[in-house]
Parts: sequence; structure tokens; C-alpha cells
Amino acid sequence: MGAMTNLLVKDDGTPTEFTLQPITDSPFPLWRAAVSGVPVDGQPRLVYSIERVKSGDYKATAKLEVPVMETLGASGTSAGYVAPPAVAYTMVGIVTMFAPARSTTADRANLLRMLIGIVQGASSSTNTGTLANNAAAGAWAASVLPVPQAFISLILPN
Repeated sequence: MGAMTNLLVKDDGTPTEFTLQPITDSPFPLWRAAVSGVPVDGQPRLVYSIERVKSGDYKATAKLEVPVMETLGASGTSAGYVAPPAVAYTMVGIVTMFAPARSTTADRANLLRMLIGIVQGASSSTNTGTLANNAAAGAWAASVLPVPQAFISLILPN
């Protein structure tokens, strides 16, 4: 893997662009955002790993965690204390590819391209689905394409 650099990603909200900054490369590369006013535990983070599994194949995994912060109430205690926001829950997405030791760079690139197209919503009329990062806010959430809908609405195609 080359030198770690910042990674720019957009969410499906406003949309907001996050800069995931390199934190460490040991034991696996880790990136984390540094959103002002959000505690470390509330920052989006990405970890990437490559492992050799028992069969001799390689397992490459990217794991994105996006914590969702609680919202503060309107008032604190009678003494005026307001607790800082905490993480309510964390959304986790994992993409894993198993690559036989004999696979080529072209084999792995082809699989990744096809998988990304499927996750973006490949359908009978488009091989790109909902275009990642350039779509208007809400395009992912409103998608009725089979795989995005399965992930976003938890509805399996019939």
C-alpha cells in the first residue's frame, strides 16, 4: 500500500464532505474524521486490512463506521449542567473481497468495478445506478434499485 493520504467522502445528508485523515498504519491502516465539536468516539472512521486466510487466498476488507450522535435536550439539571452529546449508535458497512493467490490485478479490478456498480444500483437500464458522491442529496435514500434498496430500506427484491 502506498503512503496514507487524506480521503474525501460525502454523506447523503446536505451533502457534507468529510476528510478522513490517516491515523496509523499499524496493525492496519486507520483513517478518522476530525469534525469540529464532535468527540473522537463520534468521528467517522475507516479501517482497511489484507489478510492471508487458511486456504492461501487473500481477504481484503474495508470497514467504515459512522457514529450517530445523540441530540442535546433543551435544558440541563437544576444546577445548569448539560451533559455533552454521546454516541447513540454506530452504523457499520463492510466490503470484503476474497482473492485467490493466483488472481491477477485485472481479475481483482474487474470484480471491484462490478461490485461497486451493483452496490450503486445496477439495473436493467443502467450499469452505474445511483452515481456515488455526485448524486443530489437523498438520491441514495430514495433509490428503488435492488441492491441500494436492500441496504438502505432493508427490503429484499422479490
